[in-house]
Amino acid sequence: MTYFLLLVVVALAFPWGASVVARRLADVLPPRQACWTLTAAAVLMAGGTISALIGLFHVPFLASLEQVPLARVLEVWPAAVPVAVAAGAVMLVQLVLLVRRWFQHRSLLRRAWLSAAGGTGEGDLLVVPGDDVDAFALPAYRGRRGRVVVTAGMVDALKAGEREVLLAHERAHLAGRHHLLSAVADLSTTVHPAVRSVRESLSFHLERWADESAAAAVGNRKTAAAAIARAALAGTSRQHTSGGYPLLSVTTGPVPQRVAALLGPEPAAPEGGARRAGAWGLAVTVAVSAVAALALAYGLHEYVEYAAIAVRGG
Repeated sequence: MTYFLLLVVVALAFPWGASVVARRLADVLPPRQACWTLTAAAVLMAGGTISALIGLFHVPFLASLEQVPLARVLEVWPAAVPVAVAAGAVMLVQLVLLVRRWFQHRSLLRRAWLSAAGGTGEGDLLVVPGDDVDAFALPAYRGRRGRVVVTAGMVDALKAGEREVLLAHERAHLAGRHHLLSAVADLSTTVHPAVRSVRESLSFHLERWADESAAAAVGNRKTAAAAIARAALAGTSRQHTSGGYPLLSVTTGPVPQRVAALLGPEPAAPEGGARRAGAWGLAVTVAVSAVAALALAYGLHEYVEYAAIAVRGG
């Protein structure tokens, strides 16, 4: 069983290394590709963790399917039942956290829609009266299409050209369905703590994606940078968060880094060595996960077959 346990340890420890690879790869990719890479990495890490736990949990049950007495299983692996119980308990906790986080997301959207109920505007824009300085993308909810919500205070704080950047930024969030990517990464954190760093990196790159879309829409990167900086300085300290899941706002994330990126050249796909290194890093990450999952399944099969043969021979 040493081989089997080693596979389980690899599968459970894998996300810590994978999160580092995913974040570094995202840093050399354009924002859009970085966001998809980070989201895929979060799903991959969560899936590998669940697979390992299911494997541990099913050892006694797989043995019973082969009509192997539990006593014989314990002779081969005395810790089989305690480990299976522990794996089941962990998965139960994960399920509770997942359901709780999902309802937090829905509650956050419901409260956001209620806060925007007094807004007026045309098309996808809602202007909410009040002195608060705020703006965010409000995803679709219960048959209502997504809207860009801007407070009157934010409208007054920006110049005409900067308002155009603000609206383009929030519309990019809605068009790219960034709330779904953010939700997937956030829900994945309930499975493995290593995903939290990936979620934080994803939040930054989602804002960078919207920043670049806004800069392209207005055709001036300096104007976009100025608008982002002014909106952040004028914005309120109120945070739209619930368990790490944000409403997508122009003032979210490390604004100085976002402004500095907009003042630089438009990001492009990495060339030469950087692109090859990133591709190899991602390929190795996927390969390790796939091999660990296959080896884990094979180890379970061999273990059950060994125990069954031992019973028949005895």
